[in-house]
Amino acid sequence: MKSNYKLLLLLLLLSGCKSAKELNFLSENSLDKKENTKEALQFWYQKDYKQDGIPGISIDKWYSQNPKKQKNKSVIVAVIDTQIDRIHEDLQGNIWINPKEIANNGIDDDHNGYIDDTNGWNFTGTKNGGYIVWGNFEYVRFVRMWDPLFKDKTENEIAVKDLPNYKQYLRAVKILEEKTIYYKNLLKITKHCMATYSLAKDSLKHYFPKEDYTYQQLDSMYKKHKINNKTFGQRSDDNDTDLGSLIDGMMVNFEVNQKSFDVIKENEAQSDSIINKNLNINFNERISIGDNPNLLEKSYGNNNISINKEGYRNIQEHCTKVSGIIAADRENNKGIKGIADNVKIMPLSISFSGDEHDKDIAMAIRYAVDNGAKVINMSFGKEFSVRKEWVFEAFKYAQEHDVLLVHCSGNNGFNVDENPYYPSDNIFDGSKEVCGNFINVGSISSKLDSTFVSTFSNYGKQNVDLFAPGDEIYTTSAGNTYVSDSGTSLAGPMVSGTAALIWSYYPKLTVTEVKQIILDSGTAYDLEVLVPGSKDKKVPFSELSKSGKVLNVYNAMKLAEKVSKQKS
Repeated sequence: MKSNYKLLLLLLLLSGCKSAKELNFLSENSLDKKENTKEALQFWYQKDYKQDGIPGISIDKWYSQNPKKQKNKSVIVAVIDTQIDRIHEDLQGNIWINPKEIANNGIDDDHNGYIDDTNGWNFTGTKNGGYIVWGNFEYVRFVRMWDPLFKDKTENEIAVKDLPNYKQYLRAVKILEEKTIYYKNLLKITKHCMATYSLAKDSLKHYFPKEDYTYQQLDSMYKKHKINNKTFGQRSDDNDTDLGSLIDGMMVNFEVNQKSFDVIKENEAQSDSIINKNLNINFNERISIGDNPNLLEKSYGNNNISINKEGYRNIQEHCTKVSGIIAADRENNKGIKGIADNVKIMPLSISFSGDEHDKDIAMAIRYAVDNGAKVINMSFGKEFSVRKEWVFEAFKYAQEHDVLLVHCSGNNGFNVDENPYYPSDNIFDGSKEVCGNFINVGSISSKLDSTFVSTFSNYGKQNVDLFAPGDEIYTTSAGNTYVSDSGTSLAGPMVSGTAALIWSYYPKLTVTEVKQIILDSGTAYDLEVLVPGSKDKKVPFSELSKSGKVLNVYNAMKLAEKVSKQKS
């Protein structure tokens, strides 16, 4: 049977790569006939709809009218995320420094339970100074946790009090089975593609010893011999692959670029690790950390929040992107301008290839609160939560200390009122929210049409508080670079930066007041939008979040000023 090389390659590229979106920043109606400059395209999220015709957050408008820098003490924003590029040119000087800790002396100088935490903490750090690369998905942990009680049981055999966890267990088992099948098939495809590609190169050396063939030469060879040459259709090896298929495959290589095969090779390694680590119920990533995963405790992990070595960029990209939106230097005329210009970023690393542990989430929140953070940005999420009670208690702890929690709603394109997405301030059992200091943020695009809400964004009238720009956002990235990227992960820090800006001017406002100011001051847009995850279902934009609005920095600062005056 002839090898379906093109189909295999297409499936691989579609399944193994992040979705590549066209740089569709602004439509004509969103520009409102304003000049379509490169800067307007690149920094659309900073613009003002009334002034620029672009549905941004009105940050440029506010700074243009308020050029004088505030004199209040810097606001600390904890970014719970991956590692960070601490020496990025646009973040240097804006990374939090622990004033009570002496660097690298091996002593817990400030007695906070963490040795040499001069810039933050890595809760996934290992005992030997390294860090975790791979870990389980949360549904795998959920299955492992409840297997002893629920495995092979029917619902009639489960106690009433355990039914909620039993139903989640069944859902987790189903996802684990589906994902395991998917990635095993993907691994099979990648191995076949790599073997076929290598075989094609070896076979073509007979005709092109220097491997200097072109697409046109291969095409001509294929057309000339596929009918007349009887040997052309003969099997070239025992893998049921004929020479015609091999040449066809090499032509695909020219069409999709050599880099595609680098992607295939990377996907082979990735798929293998996902199967044997992410999805492996017997794999335990906590062993190298050396902590007790069933106990909330300090001191585990290490102080390495920024490994700056060749090949380590990918583990720093996410946090660097998020942090730049919040606090990139506004005065150095480089790269981008962060939302707040009087902020220190406190990097707290908990993320790796897999789902974050609830223990690490809870301990990172407590660390941030205890060490002076006013805002905590959480641009991560998962569909299951093994120890959500630990996270809820940490939320309450933050509220008691007047600290705001900002979370991205997620990129699943579903309704989080119906599909739980953690961490969340909702128990999802019909009771009230567990705290009043939590803002959940969805993502919008720059287009004032039916695609205004980003196609990937989660939404929810009850559990998403408001939206902010998260589509094609230009920001800092690891290795002193700048990129455009998309995701609710980039919408969340828009809100975190705004909260920090408010507190830098009006430090006496409470967390409840700051949250309400941000929600009340947003911009309402009267338009019908496509519901993410659907093909053609439309609803009013106001129905996809609690506030029905988009973040507006200018309005928020004006309202904060008004509320602050009323208090004084």
